[in-house]
Amino acid sequence: MRNFAELIHRLDQSTKTGDKLDALAWFFRHASDSDSVWVVAIFSHRRPQRQVTTKQLRTWCQEKSGVPDWLFEESYQAVGDLAETIALLLPSTTGTHNLSLTEWIDWLQNLKKDAEGEKKTKVLNAWDQFTSLERFVFNKLITGGFRIGVSQNLLIQALATYSGLSQAQVAHRLMGNWNPEKISLKELLHPDNLEEDQSKPYPFFLAHPIESNFQDNFSISEWLAEWKWDGIRGQLIRRGHQSFIWSRGEELVNDKFPEILEFLEKVPDGTVLDGELLAFKEGVPLPFSVLQTRITRKSLSKKILLEAPVSFIAFDLLEWEGQNLRNEPLSRRKVLLEEFVISVNQPNLKLSETVTFTSWEELAQVRENARELQTEGLMLKKKDSLYETGRKRGAWWKWKLDPLHIDGVLIYAQKGHGRRADLFTDYTFGLWDGEVLVSFAKAYSGLTDAEIREVDAYVKKNTKEKFGPVRTVTPGLVFEIAFEGIQVSSRHKSGIALRFPRIARWRKDKTIDQANSLADLKALLP
Repeated sequence: MRNFAELIHRLDQSTKTGDKLDALAWFFRHASDSDSVWVVAIFSHRRPQRQVTTKQLRTWCQEKSGVPDWLFEESYQAVGDLAETIALLLPSTTGTHNLSLTEWIDWLQNLKKDAEGEKKTKVLNAWDQFTSLERFVFNKLITGGFRIGVSQNLLIQALATYSGLSQAQVAHRLMGNWNPEKISLKELLHPDNLEEDQSKPYPFFLAHPIESNFQDNFSISEWLAEWKWDGIRGQLIRRGHQSFIWSRGEELVNDKFPEILEFLEKVPDGTVLDGELLAFKEGVPLPFSVLQTRITRKSLSKKILLEAPVSFIAFDLLEWEGQNLRNEPLSRRKVLLEEFVISVNQPNLKLSETVTFTSWEELAQVRENARELQTEGLMLKKKDSLYETGRKRGAWWKWKLDPLHIDGVLIYAQKGHGRRADLFTDYTFGLWDGEVLVSFAKAYSGLTDAEIREVDAYVKKNTKEKFGPVRTVTPGLVFEIAFEGIQVSSRHKSGIALRFPRIARWRKDKTIDQANSLADLKALLP
């Protein structure tokens, strides 16, 4: 546990990739195999199941420290992280312990069988055994969400160096439904038989945003184009007479898509498809928000299944008759994929057809129709490209539509988290509806650090009301909001929902009366 706490501290103290890789290498050299595999699990989003609620942690901390509600809340808003706030407020101790990370995780998992009173006694006793740093890490193990800048690619790079495997091999071994309680790091990285896990997907091949000089560097004949769908990227797997649906986020989502599982039962063994899960009805893709009604529910009613039917738009064939096709050129994979989709002949399985074009100018014109077709733009892929691992520059590009824009007024602000806990960085914007500003979007990104500090100073000087952590701000600042899509929504006060809103720029050249109206926004509806 001490080594894990030190690892978290070192990772948190630097933003340099080299420093983070050194810290991970240090940990893997000094930690036990079981602790190492838990670190891999934690950093690849396989955290232990939560056995204590955040409300319980907060209540027990206040009782032990004697801190009243108002002071805890102020401390939380200043720090920006619940686990760290609790670690800082608890009285210091001289206790110690000799348990490893694995033993503490087992300890936490065993709380499941305890009543609340027993949990409280055990957690309070555990806090007394930790240093302040260990308390923070212990609390994070309970609450989840280590925000220390360890991406999946960084973890893969560290493990590749540690194990001697290639990054592609490590990426593949980390995929699938492995359990840190039942596998060692050695078994995970060097399995005797990689094929034993029939559910294991392949690492996804990702595209880069298109570059401005793209057309100057490549011949048209080298490329094929297809629509970029706005759904959930996924792999469909049929092996060993079993079916698996994996999202790009490495989540097994079989229970969310029963109609996809139904046709997978008719697919030959040894098949892996890459594509997009889309809400699709009467030959037309539906907005992403319709798909969200499926993925946010624990159970699917007949009504939901009828209102939001799902299809799989297949754009690649990664495995056929048990043979890995990823090292075959895309042109061959596409031919086999088309033959496969025709032979299966299932209404919920659709082929992502290629877009014909004879010049880059013609393709640019075709792209302008993307929003009408409920797509995000185009994908450009080299015909001879292999199916690689991760985001490799050169073979696959995404040519998304230019975002829509609207000018809104800052009306609410809230402090951020972590390093930005003392700054107002989370903003709500309004548009004019007559003489009233109506909220229409929230945005958290797009400003420079200097601009954030300037907006923070404005918010602090122009706060009208406080509602917990939220501040009502005197209207005075105008920002250009960019977004990818727009649709009618009864869940929002404006009656409109935006897709991926973010701040495009601060319009210091505009006064609030020059901001757009709600009618202007509704005019952008398809």
